[in-house]
This record gives sequence, C-alpha cells and structure tokens, in this order.
Amino acid sequence: MNLSDTSSAITLISGLLIALGAIGVLLPMLPGLLMSWSGVLLWALLGGGSAGVRWAVFAVVTLIAVGGLVIKFLWPGKKLKTTGVPNSALLAGGVLGLIGFFVVPVVGLVLGFVLGIWLVEVNRLGADRAWPSTRSAIAAVGLSLLVELASALAIAILWVGGLFLA
Repeated sequence: MNLSDTSSAITLISGLLIALGAIGVLLPMLPGLLMSWSGVLLWALLGGGSAGVRWAVFAVVTLIAVGGLVIKFLWPGKKLKTTGVPNSALLAGGVLGLIGFFVVPVVGLVLGFVLGIWLVEVNRLGADRAWPSTRSAIAAVGLSLLVELASALAIAILWVGGLFLA
C-alpha cells in the first residue's frame, strides 16, 4: 500500500465519520458533533495534501463544534426559562425518554420525553394548561437539535471544501 492509497483510505474513513456524525445528530444513539469533529481530526492528522490547509480547516471546524455545543445548551435553556418550564419537567422527560428508548425502539425516546414533560406539567398546572407548556419544551429541544445539525452540516461542508483546497 503506497502513500496515495493510505491517504485515500483516511479520506474515506474521515468522510464516513463526518456523515455518521451528521446522522448521529438525528439519532440519539450516536454522538453527532463529536463524530464529525473526530472525522476532521483524523483527516488533519493523517490525510493527504497540504498540512496547512488541513489544520486550518480543523481549527475552524473546532470553533464550529464548540460553538454549536455551547449554543445547543444555552439558547434552548434560556428559552425554557422564559416560558417557565421547570427543570423537574425536563428531568422527567429525560428519564421517561430513556425508558421509552429501550421499550419502543427509535420513537420511544421522543414519546417518553413528551409524556414525561406533560405529566409533570399536568401535575403542576392542570390538564388544560399542560399542553402549551409541553409544546414550549418540545420547541426548545427542536431548536437544540437544529443548532447541532447546522453545526454538523457546516463541518461537513468545510471538510469538503478543505479536500478541494488541500
């Protein structure tokens, strides 16, 4: 195996990690941004072409990944505080989501999360006011998912651009 074959294999593995990372944002079983970031790290360390370009792409990708993770947690959290959804509702949603993940594969996570929040809000606010609060929590989680997905896609686009420049 010569250097070109090794470089092609590294590029292929990196691309698979980046793609799986983007898919992992939507599937809670995979650590999305971490996988995408590690794909670019592998390419920066062992890929072919200009090392300067590879490391510059990796530096920008690192900023996007860190920024995406920070925004993913801060922005929806702030939105939840302004709507008044308590942490106990999110905790119940997380616990029931985890249980649902194992009871009903794939969709159980979402169903358990929504059910957990709704049950806490029914207990706290009453049945008539629980659904708007639950909807606010779902919207915040959706916002978090969109931020992470946008970060993963930006990483993929920068990596492809880096391939052409390197």
